[in-house]
Amino acid sequence: MTLSIGYYLWLSALLFCIGVAGVLTRRNALIIFMSIELMLNAVNLTFIAFSRYLSNVDGQVFVFFIMAVAAAEVAVGLAIIVTIFRHKESVDIDKINLMKW
Repeated sequence: MTLSIGYYLWLSALLFCIGVAGVLTRRNALIIFMSIELMLNAVNLTFIAFSRYLSNVDGQVFVFFIMAVAAAEVAVGLAIIVTIFRHKESVDIDKINLMKW
């Protein structure tokens, strides 16, 4: 039994919407960070679905590069969040304002 591409696209759209809702409604920097990662994975799922549907490996190559960028983003982003937590003792976005004196 094979699933049509529509199921993959609906799942990807649902995951992306959950990620957008997490970014827009949450104030915790870690939750926002995880929501961005969820949105990236939703895009990866779309690329893989179209790659499989069109029998072309270009989508899989894009996914490889997106995963490499996401890994770098995780390393840098978590380092920034840990540094801010050590300085401000909070990861609440409303309490973090490093540009003001």
